[in-house]
Amino acid sequence: MQETRVVTAPSVSQAPLSLRRIFRAWWPLAASWMLMGLELPAVSAVVSRLAEPQIHLAAYGVVFALSMIIESPIIMLLAASTALSRDWDSYLKVRRFMMQAGALLTALHVVIAFTPLYDFVFGTLIGAPTEIIEPARWGLMLMTPWTWSIAYRRFHQGVLIRFGYSNAVGVGTAVRLSANILVLSVGYLVGTVPGIIVATSAVSMGVMSEALFVGLRVRPLLKRLRQIAPDGDPLTLRDFLGFYVPLAMTPLLMLLVQPIGSAALSRMPGALESLAVWPVVSGLLFLLRSTGIAYNEVVVALLGEPKAEESLKRFARILSFTLTAMLLLIAATPLAKLWFEGLSGLPGELASLAQSSLWFALFLPAFSVWQSWYQGSLVYFRKTRGVTEAMALFLIVTSAILWAGVLWRQVTGLYVAHVAFALGGFAQMLWLAYRSRGVVPP
Repeated sequence: MQETRVVTAPSVSQAPLSLRRIFRAWWPLAASWMLMGLELPAVSAVVSRLAEPQIHLAAYGVVFALSMIIESPIIMLLAASTALSRDWDSYLKVRRFMMQAGALLTALHVVIAFTPLYDFVFGTLIGAPTEIIEPARWGLMLMTPWTWSIAYRRFHQGVLIRFGYSNAVGVGTAVRLSANILVLSVGYLVGTVPGIIVATSAVSMGVMSEALFVGLRVRPLLKRLRQIAPDGDPLTLRDFLGFYVPLAMTPLLMLLVQPIGSAALSRMPGALESLAVWPVVSGLLFLLRSTGIAYNEVVVALLGEPKAEESLKRFARILSFTLTAMLLLIAATPLAKLWFEGLSGLPGELASLAQSSLWFALFLPAFSVWQSWYQGSLVYFRKTRGVTEAMALFLIVTSAILWAGVLWRQVTGLYVAHVAFALGGFAQMLWLAYRSRGVVPP
């Protein structure tokens, strides 16, 4: 009689998880985040060299912010897919949610961009300057593919990471950036296309190209995934929503921080200088913090390995120490002047302000690493409520310190903002640590 076999998920190696394997999973994701950080500077560099740069840069800023708000419920699909797409049944259920959410959010985008609701949102709710309303309308229309492309891309990136193909994520980001640069180059060479059209066309083409690449790259893996039977209770809609809704709330809360920060800076001493330097310093900090943010998916993917907790914590210690040392080196040496004056083009006084403000943000990259460790642990064990609670605490602490700075009005706003974000990040990390106690079994 022929024996019948049930195909299950691939068993993990019995060897302890090594730092080398963690590094191989982490570096493509870190590179991907850093490459994404180059997208906004590339768009700004081209649009600022086309006609009416102030109008079109302002229009793009508003369009991009609104597009981010619309897509925010699907941002955490990467972590969800990494944690849940362990078998074919779970994959299908998460994919169904991805397609439905992508369709609904895209429909919302279309309704705002192509109907009279646009005038209410941009004119009444946002209060955008009159001169950017029409350029922004065209930009929002061209951003229509944004949400669904990102939902599709992040969901399948999670599958790739889940099964050890994080290299493909980095390659996909390179594809996205290449498409951006191609469209931006054409727009710059033609010279007569409005900047908002060039910018939003480049960004849309980038996310569609990356989604196409990831979709093609994941196909061979899906053939294997079809053969994997559920190992345990099947994933139900109730279980999924209980897991994902707290995650989906996290980006929504995070998006509130930037406008609150900008509003506070404009009401503290040195408002103009702080507002001018704020995005430049934030860009540098993001490049360093992104390597820690990328560690979240590594933890979710590898925590089930033998002796994973010990190895992942050791890697987190090494990474957090390295990032702190790098930021200290920049803040204490002429490297800061090279970055802020040479590369970013800030005048001398603003460059000095930017350099001195780094001391107040010295530990932010390290906090990002440990936030990813604790958050990844909660996501792996499907205890995601603590993630939303920690982000809410970050928002409360940050807002309280910014409000105190506005009332006191004795310290330059940029310094207060960095202190607020650092202490808020520290509080977020501590709450994640508290909520993850007892979650990771020995």
